Amino acid sequence: MIYTITLNPSLDYVVRVNDFQVGGMNRCSEEQIYVGGKGINVSLILHQLGIENEALGFVAGFTGGEIIRLLDKAQVKHNFITLKEGMSRINMKLKSGEETEINGRGPYLEVKDLIELEQQLECMKEGDFLILAGSIPSTLPSDTYEQLVKKFSSRGIACIVDATKDLLLNVLPYGPFLIKPNHHELGELFDMELKTHEEVIPYAKKLQEKGARNVLVSMAGLGAVLVTEDGTVLTHEGIDGKVKNSVGAGDSMVAGFIAGYKVSGDFKEALKMGMAAGSATAFEEDLATGEQIKSLFHKL
Repeated sequence: MIYTITLNPSLDYVVRVNDFQVGGMNRCSEEQIYVGGKGINVSLILHQLGIENEALGFVAGFTGGEIIRLLDKAQVKHNFITLKEGMSRINMKLKSGEETEINGRGPYLEVKDLIELEQQLECMKEGDFLILAGSIPSTLPSDTYEQLVKKFSSRGIACIVDATKDLLLNVLPYGPFLIKPNHHELGELFDMELKTHEEVIPYAKKLQEKGARNVLVSMAGLGAVLVTEDGTVLTHEGIDGKVKNSVGAGDSMVAGFIAGYKVSGDFKEALKMGMAAGSATAFEEDLATGEQIKSLFHKL
């Protein structure tokens, strides 16, 4: 079974305004509301690919209720903990020429809430996957991911971490199955600018030396690099297409990779499916469908 965790999910309110005027009255020409959060995105793509999974995390208030409704509508299995106070955040994305974002804060989380989540995870067994994606709310301990990976990786759970900076570095000693920085994030860790596959490879290997079993580095239009636990280095060139939306592409790559690996047990096939999923989402206004991903996969 695959479990995804989204500690601070959101409703993403996307509005398009022609010629936005600061300080004046503006009317949107187009608007959409999506359920948001990196772990939720992974769950949505896994479901599209026919891979059973369960989304976990926290919701609160009327916005939390809408998150649950949208997940039910998408037929994604979930077991979110409903908090008694606060409200799940609303992230606003204003598109008018360039894009402006205003992200909400989300509900106040306490350590007791985290303990309840850990109790949910006790059902996991050896061979299951646990995907930790995104940032940690400021009210929770900064070592939350670190402690979860330490606890469950030692039990044979394949932990996947898609996070940045110290959140990523601190989990490495506990042997996560997979980490997925992008090339900019990887460069920031070593104060380097990485532009090519050849430049990425040695730094991906450095993260592996620190404890990660497999390192997948996404590079947007430049493709991706995978360093596997047996020392194999796999690369994939970028896929031609018109980029419409970069939001969720990295999450889609994680989902595609895990889906490909779970079905085939082969890292090359996993990388190929990861590239197809990430690119398919980038070429659409929203997360890609299973049909779009599979169509692109069979062309690679």
